[in-house]
Amino acid sequence: MKHLWSPWRMTYIENHTKADGCVFCNAQTMTDSPENLIAFRGKNAYVILNRYPYASGHLMALPFEHISTLEELTPETRAEMMELTSRCTTVLRKIYRTHSFNVGINMGEAAGAGVLGHIHIHIVPRWAGDTNFMSAVGGTRVLPEALEDTYKRVREGFLEAGNGEWRIENRE
Repeated sequence: MKHLWSPWRMTYIENHTKADGCVFCNAQTMTDSPENLIAFRGKNAYVILNRYPYASGHLMALPFEHISTLEELTPETRAEMMELTSRCTTVLRKIYRTHSFNVGINMGEAAGAGVLGHIHIHIVPRWAGDTNFMSAVGGTRVLPEALEDTYKRVREGFLEAGNGEWRIENRE
């Protein structure tokens, strides 16, 4: 039997405690960095990397406000979240040469939402043949890149892709 080693998971296993409050609201208050994983901030919404990604480059677009449903969002925030979703696909196509995307919203526990109460759109890059025996049979995902490296590439991608038109409001 062959083994797949992922020693970075031990830190999560040994230190995992449920954070007080909403993880997305907590991340917003921090300076943008590999620790909070915020890649881009807009006026009403922002882009953050998924800490437990389905694929390298798995991003989420979400509002700054702690809101749980689409109906609660202002039309302006809903529109901005879709614009950010589009920008995510632009950035990911450029830096990862992505073939396709899965884009979706899990609203509520029964729908599979991992973080309840703060709506978010998943943007998952896909490549031809990216589902193999490890995920299909072994129930294991193999990610070719460390999360910190993904953050650096995505953050730089947003800075380059906007040609100065996409502002990043960085909390310092």
